[in-house]
Amino acid sequence: MLSKDKLQRINELSRKSKQTELSNAEQLEQKKLREEYLQAFRKSFVQDLHGVTFVDPKGNDVTPEKLKRSKENKNNLKH
Repeated sequence: MLSKDKLQRINELSRKSKQTELSNAEQLEQKKLREEYLQAFRKSFVQDLHGVTFVDPKGNDVTPEKLKRSKENKNNLKH
């Protein structure tokens, strides 16, 4: 996840953009920070999904094949 300082800066720029127009440098900084935040969020989300197994009421594993393949690919990359 992003550092606390970077999250605070994202919020500062967001508040400022609602009150006044950001400079070009601030707009670029905001865009870079948002992209970094989204990358970290997506990575964390995928890691969370890899820890999930779907089970039906009968106890059968019904995890979607796409998720199973993603888990396998992750494990193959570690080895």
